[in-house]
Amino acid sequence: MNKVFLIGRLTRDPELRYTGNNTAVATFSIAVNRPFTSQSGEREADFINIVVWRKQAENVKNYLAQGSQVAIDGRIQTRNYDDQNGNKRYVTEVIADNVEFLGSKRADNGAMPNEGAFNVSSNPTPYDFSAQDVPATEPKGTNMDNNPFADFGASIEINDDELPF
Repeated sequence: MNKVFLIGRLTRDPELRYTGNNTAVATFSIAVNRPFTSQSGEREADFINIVVWRKQAENVKNYLAQGSQVAIDGRIQTRNYDDQNGNKRYVTEVIADNVEFLGSKRADNGAMPNEGAFNVSSNPTPYDFSAQDVPATEPKGTNMDNNPFADFGASIEINDDELPF
């Protein structure tokens, strides 16, 4: 079985290319924190190359940028090639079957202004990932002081005596 699950942040903006038969392919790398610290007490990370194909590749290019947090579900693939000097090069990368957006890059105060995951394999609605005009304490378009059910019409009474069981 070859299955990989990763959560990390993009280390660079995704690069989008098209193959000879016009199939989209995007490449990027993510930094994944290790679950322990080094002897000096510093947190270390692994930098992992990701490859995404077709519509997901276009969505990744359109909606992600350096610093964006993602969850990756895919498989490890290895390949090799000869470089310009004739040296054999080996590449290990994750071929993503599914990419989920977990949030944009952190604001200066460490808050995640646009939290809320959505899956790029579906048809996402374009979302403004800019941190402008977004309060640091809550995502854009929310106000926790308001009643979220206030605009749904008249109140509804539920009587336990009317339940069939």
